[in-house]
Amino acid sequence: MRQRTIEREVSIEGVGLHTGEKSRVTLKPAKSNTGIVFKKEKGDEVVPAIVENVNGVLRGTTISKDSLTFHTIEHLLAALFALGIDNLIVEMSSSEPPICDGSANEFVKLIEEAGIKELDEEKRFFYINKPIEYVNGDTRIVYVPDSDFVISCTIDYKHPFVGTQYLSLKITPENFKKEIAPSRTFCFDYEIEHLHAKGLAKGGSLENAIVIGENGIHNPPLRFKDEFVRHKILDLIGDLSLLGLPIKGHIIAFKCGHLHNINFVKKLKENIPFKILDVNEIQKVIPHRPPFLLVDRVILHDEKKATGFKTVNINEEFFRGHFPSRPIMPGVLIVEAMAQTACVLFMSRPDLSHKTPYFMGIDGVRFRKPVFPGDVLRMEVEVVRPRIRGGKVLGKAFVGDELCCEAEIMFSLVD
Repeated sequence: MRQRTIEREVSIEGVGLHTGEKSRVTLKPAKSNTGIVFKKEKGDEVVPAIVENVNGVLRGTTISKDSLTFHTIEHLLAALFALGIDNLIVEMSSSEPPICDGSANEFVKLIEEAGIKELDEEKRFFYINKPIEYVNGDTRIVYVPDSDFVISCTIDYKHPFVGTQYLSLKITPENFKKEIAPSRTFCFDYEIEHLHAKGLAKGGSLENAIVIGENGIHNPPLRFKDEFVRHKILDLIGDLSLLGLPIKGHIIAFKCGHLHNINFVKKLKENIPFKILDVNEIQKVIPHRPPFLLVDRVILHDEKKATGFKTVNINEEFFRGHFPSRPIMPGVLIVEAMAQTACVLFMSRPDLSHKTPYFMGIDGVRFRKPVFPGDVLRMEVEVVRPRIRGGKVLGKAFVGDELCCEAEIMFSLVD
């Protein structure tokens, strides 16, 4: 999939929920790898919408950098995230976007009015092949690997008009527009005085928030019988967008809220690989070229570990003679693929980019399983003995979970 932005500039105006100020938001197209960034009108400084810039979660999510601050951005971010917008400049006249009717409906319409444009760069996803769990008191949020983006959310309020609500939904643009975007923010009437005392909810009204009283809803009807859990999912999607990557996984949340959402995103961020290089980026780092480039993608986990991938194609040159009647990838090339993965690991470092790793020796080579056309070879390399002028790498190659080859590779770093 390709990264996305919008086709043309669009604007919306309204009142900010907490500041009560009139606000204008203008969405502008952006280039690949820009991300979602916020800026003030007639200003140059931008604040990227990433979890590192979050500095407040009081009844909404706030990001800031230096002297710039933007409040209550989660509804807009949720719409952008669910509709697959990766790159955008959000220009604002004040520090808070308009609350509109308390949902994300107007932001969805705005994005659709702007049109969606595909860019040249590939879209990168957050996918980790293990569960990640966040627990704090009664709150529990879990990431489980999945090929889709799914959210299952439970809320539990000790109030007769809210109670316990549960919803599980695959988050697609259509599902978001129909099932999540229309759900509105809510509060209890006894909270309003406290919010005003804190300088919050100055723009709040029965037109842009569901207000729950002791004897019922002050501004019925609800749009969904379980509108409250749907809005919690809306907020969660907005906060998850601060990861900076679209997600492939099942998020299971119990009693979530902005503070817990952000802490969960920080935990996900800790598990993001150091960097991911596609085949074009690999060729900017190492001198190897087809037909002798034997790695298609490399994940740099840190300065000592990397994972490389090679999709083995029947059209590879070496299959013409190895062997015509029984094509098998030569073992020496599997070792070479591991060595090239290690080469990317070293030469991606700025302090080593002017050097080239040279083979100095190979020990303990063992071939466990043949590699055939159609296999995806996964090479895992780890530096086990770093040296100023060289060192040793332990390499293992897998197809699926099956070990195909392992070796210790000695190298020297040459100017």
